[in-house]
Amino acid sequence: MKIVLAYSGGLDTSVLLSWIKDTYGNAEMIAFCANIGQEDELKGLEKKAKKTGASKIYIDDLQEEFARDFIYPMLRAGAIYEGQYFLGTSIARPLIAKRMVEIAKAEGADAIAHGATGKGNDQVRFELTAAALAPELQIIAPWRDERYRKDFPGRQAMIDYCAAKGIPVQASAKKPYSMDRNLLHISYEAGILEDPWYDSFDLKNREYFTTLSVLPEDAPDKPEYVTLDFVKGDCVAVNGKQLTPLQVMKTLNKVGGKHGVGRVDMVENRFVGMKSRGVYETPGGSILHYAHRQMESLTMDREVMHQRDGFIPKYAELVYNGFWYAPERLALQAYVEESQKNVTGTVRVKLYKGGLYVAGRKSPFSMYNPHIATMEADPTKAYNQDDATGFIRLNGLRLRVNSTVNGAANLEKLKG
Repeated sequence: MKIVLAYSGGLDTSVLLSWIKDTYGNAEMIAFCANIGQEDELKGLEKKAKKTGASKIYIDDLQEEFARDFIYPMLRAGAIYEGQYFLGTSIARPLIAKRMVEIAKAEGADAIAHGATGKGNDQVRFELTAAALAPELQIIAPWRDERYRKDFPGRQAMIDYCAAKGIPVQASAKKPYSMDRNLLHISYEAGILEDPWYDSFDLKNREYFTTLSVLPEDAPDKPEYVTLDFVKGDCVAVNGKQLTPLQVMKTLNKVGGKHGVGRVDMVENRFVGMKSRGVYETPGGSILHYAHRQMESLTMDREVMHQRDGFIPKYAELVYNGFWYAPERLALQAYVEESQKNVTGTVRVKLYKGGLYVAGRKSPFSMYNPHIATMEADPTKAYNQDDATGFIRLNGLRLRVNSTVNGAANLEKLKG
């Protein structure tokens, strides 16, 4: 049997690689590590994977693809889950799973394996992607296997297992939370964050939750302005400099982190049914989302915008729940692409103490006409104020009819 395993080289995936190999009859293990901006140390990973039992390891830099084909399409849709979460972890999983499927097909593998737990969302995201792209592949999820949970009831059991097997791992004291980092964000959950009353923004937590951004109190006292150029909904330049999507993300992460923007502490609803508490840093993504909306406000037709806004919660839910490759997400994306054809221009944003403020926007496709909107005389004669009389009267027709039929009852309700 040949199996492709999502591998990081840490304690958990090192144990997984060896345990799966033994449990599945000395299976051939192919390790896969995706570089999506987590900035983990990749040096020596190939040697370590092979010493642990892998026949081969793929270490792929997917950062540009991640930014271009996953983060940017989602940003064009304006997607935020439950009004706060920028979907940093959610949008990375379908890319990782897609690459695992590609490797499995190239290697003639029978299965893919992951280390996601049975309580989280990631197991769903990995496996729904595989179902959409390669339903013939078997899925191996050890944390849902009672044998694995019995063998490893805790971290110390994993450390002892590695020592007995001669697996090279550097086990350190467990941090008081778990982390997941990529190009779009870093997330923190579990441990000390399981108490929803715990204050993650307290200044004493500087060492804990400030990987990508400073706390607002530690941000510069002077605001900074940044300009973003958009073409069809995509940011293509920052401060006048043409950049690739990856370069945009890195640039905005740096400037946004400096000013403490994009910090979120929320209790969210997991797809599996429970609530969980997470702390997120998304500096670059929050700037892009905010500036993109400002560009849309100037260039998008009202009804197109309102219709698109109506399905933002559904789009975000599809990403969060792992349905990136589902036909309904692809259908919504087609609408998004049509809506973005004139979202082109420049937005100027002020960053200050964790806040984002618009400082100007302009576009060759602007639908804002100051001559029509002005409170002064309209030199274009495009808007005749007399027309509003008939407009209001027609819109009030059903209200007048309702009052005639139910007037007395409505009056009593108002008195009550």
